Formats: sequence, C-alpha cells, structure tokens
Amino acid sequence: MTCKDAEKMISLFLEDDLEMDDLRKFLEHIDNCSECKEELTIQFLVSEGMARLESGNVFDLQNELKYCIEEAGHTLKLRESMRWLLYVIQGLTVFAGIILIILLVILF
Repeated sequence: MTCKDAEKMISLFLEDDLEMDDLRKFLEHIDNCSECKEELTIQFLVSEGMARLESGNVFDLQNELKYCIEEAGHTLKLRESMRWLLYVIQGLTVFAGIILIILLVILF
C-alpha cells in the first residue's frame, strides 16, 4: 500500500468503514509509516477534538487514538478467525453431504 492509498483510507478508518482486507493493509501501513501515522493522528485530533470541545467533554485524544488502532487490530483478528471458522463449517458441510450421498448409494 502506498502512502497516498493510506491517506485516502484515513477518514474511512475513523468512521470504522473499512473492509477487512483494506483494514489489514491500512493497519500494517500505519504501523510501519510514521508519516501516515502522523497524518492519522492529526485527522483524529481535529475531528474528535472539535466534537469534544463542542460537547465540553474532557479528553485524552492521544490515548484514544492508540485505543482505536488497537481495537481495529482486535476486530480484524476476530473477523479473520470468523472467516476461517466459516471455511471449516463449509468444509464439514460438504464432507457430511458426500458421506450422506455415499450412504444413500450403498443402502439403495
């Protein structure tokens, strides 16, 4: 992923609107690119900071961004685990179907 691609995804990331593959690529890029991580930090501070100032809430945006990135990583791992579980279930369903057909052929 290029920096230009990552920068285009920052707003989608902040809105929690990235697909799993894009989220994985984005998080990997942000983890390895200090310039894009700085841009993410700036956009997060501006968007969240303005909302918090308007509502009068006290905030620690640096830690919130760190938490947001960590949560996105956990969500990605959970989604990937669920994808593998789905593959296993589909495989078992196909296997059960084959066994059922074999049993029907043998019995009839």
